[in-house]
This record gives sequence, C-alpha cells and structure tokens, in this order.
Amino acid sequence: MKKDIHPTYQDAKVICACGATFTVGSTKKDINIEICSTCHPFYSGTEKSLDAAGRVEKFKARAAKTVVKTPKAKKAAPKAE
Repeated sequence: MKKDIHPTYQDAKVICACGATFTVGSTKKDINIEICSTCHPFYSGTEKSLDAAGRVEKFKARAAKTVVKTPKAKKAAPKAE
C-alpha cells in the first residue's frame, strides 16, 4: 500500500437522536445518526402491522362481484372450393 494516502482508521463514537451511543470503527471521530437499532420500530418491536386479513376479504368480495366473460366461438368461414 502507498503511504500517506489512506485516512486514519480509529474508534468513532456514534450518537443517535434517541440518546443511545455506541462505538464503531471509522475514519471520522464522531458520527451523529437519526435512528439506530435501539429506537428503530422493526428492531424495538413497536412496528405496526397492516390489517392483511381485512385486505384479503375486501379483495375476495370484489372478485366475487365480477362476471367472467367467456370468449365467443368464432364462426367458421365457408370453405372456398
């Protein structure tokens, strides 16, 4: 590797908007983030689930109302002799 072209790699203190702090390796000394695994809804268990059952029932009701059109049989053209 060439000397003096790479930034120094050091321990960085990560500070989240929720107040959580942890240490990672980085070329920056301090890192400020908006969301972390402590306050993210997916990781903290506060994620809101969608009403999937209601959506499925609504789709089935709408599908039951539709009328399926069958294609009409084509008339056979008279054979030319």
